[in-house]
Amino acid sequence: MDYQKELKKLIDKNSGIIMSKDLKEYNIPRQYLSRFLKEDKLEKVERGVYTTPETFNDEMYILQQKNKRIIFSHETSLFLHDLIDRDPFKYTVTVPYGYNASHLKERGVEVHTVKKEFYSIGVIEKETNFGRTIKVYNKERTICDILKNRNNMDSSLLNTAIKNYLTGKGKNIPKLLDYSKKLRIKTILRRYLEMFL
Repeated sequence: MDYQKELKKLIDKNSGIIMSKDLKEYNIPRQYLSRFLKEDKLEKVERGVYTTPETFNDEMYILQQKNKRIIFSHETSLFLHDLIDRDPFKYTVTVPYGYNASHLKERGVEVHTVKKEFYSIGVIEKETNFGRTIKVYNKERTICDILKNRNNMDSSLLNTAIKNYLTGKGKNIPKLLDYSKKLRIKTILRRYLEMFL
């Protein structure tokens, strides 16, 4: 087997990014990674993550590749859905209860935890600015999450996001109401809908 060719194929398939765990999965000896680093075909971005020199550092994609259980949520999700125009100061993610997220918090990531039964409600795939696919909550789930977290949020940001959702394309009010019932914030949602509709 031509491991060099296999590694190149894998890097191309992953749009210029390779993780050391991928080597194990595809049975490529680590020495080929070292060779690519010496030949400047790859650069180390962080522990276990390597990119080609011409590849942009797609932090969101890398963060999720290293932490498969995270789902981008709250302010980060609002930004990805164009419901706010302000870049989030830090990434916000949701994980199921029991997930050890101390390493994420140390990195400055804001972490929310939910019961396992609520964790997968509204998960979709969306592209980052660099065209890589990540998991994020859909608009309806995100609106429910920010309403649930409204006391810890900038009220003008919250109001802007809700207004943009209600006046924008692709809204699904029946789905929003269904999620609000499941996530137990139906009364709060109705109050906000009455304010803005």
